[in-house]
Amino acid sequence: MFDSGFGGLTVARAFIDLLPDEDLVYVGDTGRYPYGPRPLHEVAGFAHEIGRYLVAEHDVKLLVVACNTAAAAALGSLREELDVPVMGVIDPGVRSLVRASETGRVGIVGTVGTVGSGAYQRAVADVGVPVDLTVAACPGFVEFVERGETDSDQVHVLAERLLAPVVEAQVDALLLGCTHYPYLARTITDVVGRQVVLVSSADETAFEALALLRGDGSVRPATTGRSGSQSFLSSGDVGRFQDLGARLLGPELAHAARTPWTG
Repeated sequence: MFDSGFGGLTVARAFIDLLPDEDLVYVGDTGRYPYGPRPLHEVAGFAHEIGRYLVAEHDVKLLVVACNTAAAAALGSLREELDVPVMGVIDPGVRSLVRASETGRVGIVGTVGTVGSGAYQRAVADVGVPVDLTVAACPGFVEFVERGETDSDQVHVLAERLLAPVVEAQVDALLLGCTHYPYLARTITDVVGRQVVLVSSADETAFEALALLRGDGSVRPATTGRSGSQSFLSSGDVGRFQDLGARLLGPELAHAARTPWTG
């Protein structure tokens, strides 16, 4: 599993809780975050570098692109290149969003790169359920989370400005289209209102991964008598990744190591 930084830890948490017997290797590419403002071809290059590394060096049986921007940039090409199943977080999140709405007015917030790619708009169209979709880019949200600043006055002011189109559209369900954004859920709810259901793709992605592993017979049975292990790597400041990551994820992130490359 990989992300540009800490956001994918929301997905890692869901995987650890749902698949406790599986081994997890998580790469946080903090040396090169944020991905959102970068050109998609550059993000695709990072994604392929990390994907090849995880397959070659850790012999993973499933690759989870726990980053919406990277999934928008490279999910298809990763599936073509790698010999293991590759999952993203976009399609599971969209399916959950459509199910959560009662009025058909839904919203999606994401990074500039993700929104500009049109990946979410296409995914909503592919579901085949007619909805009134409002999409808003939220530059700056990732940087606040990466600093561990999730409920300050500054992020609240930014949220009020960036989420104005969503509030105006009176959506009843809002997909947090970046794995960093669940850490801002309280601030986002304060702005859009408690009547709006916030949808995170983390749990839905974990459920789909479990179904995939069961389907191909590669899920590790609980009868093995051993719990899964977790390994965490960072391409940036490992000490900071370990400290903030442990606060965001939990005790499983007790140690982090450096990736073979640095950002």
